[in-house]
Amino acid sequence: MSNISKGKKKKLSLSDFDYVLPSELIAQEPIKPRDAARLLVLDKKSGKMMHQHFFDLPEILRPGDVLVFNNSKVIPARLYGTKPTGGKVEIFLLQPAGRGMWQCLVKGKVKTGEKITLAPKVIAESVKQLEDGREWLIKFNVNNKKLFSLGETPTPPYIKKKADLKDYQTVFAKTEGSVAASTAGLHFTKKLLHQLKQRGIKVEFVTLHVGLGTFASVETENILEHKMHSEWASIDAATAKRLVQAKSQGKRIIAVGTTASRVLESFADRSGAIKEQNGWTDIFIYPGYKFKFVDALITNFHLPKSTLLMLVSALASKKNIDQAYREAVRLKYKFFSFGDGMLIK
Repeated sequence: MSNISKGKKKKLSLSDFDYVLPSELIAQEPIKPRDAARLLVLDKKSGKMMHQHFFDLPEILRPGDVLVFNNSKVIPARLYGTKPTGGKVEIFLLQPAGRGMWQCLVKGKVKTGEKITLAPKVIAESVKQLEDGREWLIKFNVNNKKLFSLGETPTPPYIKKKADLKDYQTVFAKTEGSVAASTAGLHFTKKLLHQLKQRGIKVEFVTLHVGLGTFASVETENILEHKMHSEWASIDAATAKRLVQAKSQGKRIIAVGTTASRVLESFADRSGAIKEQNGWTDIFIYPGYKFKFVDALITNFHLPKSTLLMLVSALASKKNIDQAYREAVRLKYKFFSFGDGMLIK
């Protein structure tokens, strides 16, 4: 399934989505307890802001609101191996390709047909380099369960110390397949979810297996020339039916994370209806896009020049996001995966 946002066909420069962030504001470890994170509440129309915490959500949201989470589960995607020459190689799993093969990023020089030892009797063979030149098709001689037992938590490079997978996993994660967390969901505890339900706030789940499409950098100055990688997404029939009913009743649909919002926007038709679907999506949402299904968004603070920053700028306007990010820096909010968050409503 190919989806490109119907943004205004004018040049949007990558440099327009840059901002200065002091390095000390990049969160290096998860906030504990999870729902103690700060929450900047932004009115997407007026640009007005309030400063709260995630544990305030039951009071901030309204009974009848629908929170939509991405229930994809992070896999231990980072593997280390040794070539026959003794050279070291890092293999980063991206997505399964069938018959024991995965599309992977590879750090270190490898040749076609080279066999890399990951552990005794565990071999990765470089089948072929893919067209983009950055990825390889790698064949493994063990099943995924064994492979994952050898892997490390795939935290981003700006997190300098190794994280435990349980800290990089949402409490509602269910279906294995992501190589990065849907980080907005990390702030939710089982207690907070229970409190939200007690307040009459509905909770629904969709799936998007986070891959390169979510975190790949934009290389073109004109962002309209950027091509998103495809990621697997799905929504079941019962969930779709409840969401359409809630939408028809005027309830707010609040995506938890940019990944959940991309599922909803990928699968919504022009009239705003959603049906049971699963398939690949490469939707790219940038300013000018008109949201078909998502009314509000809970999200973290995103990297400069990222497609995620472009998505939130499409929802709240670039002007309002710029102001909110400046305010967050001034008030020393923590940024990125383990950082604080925003509610754009």
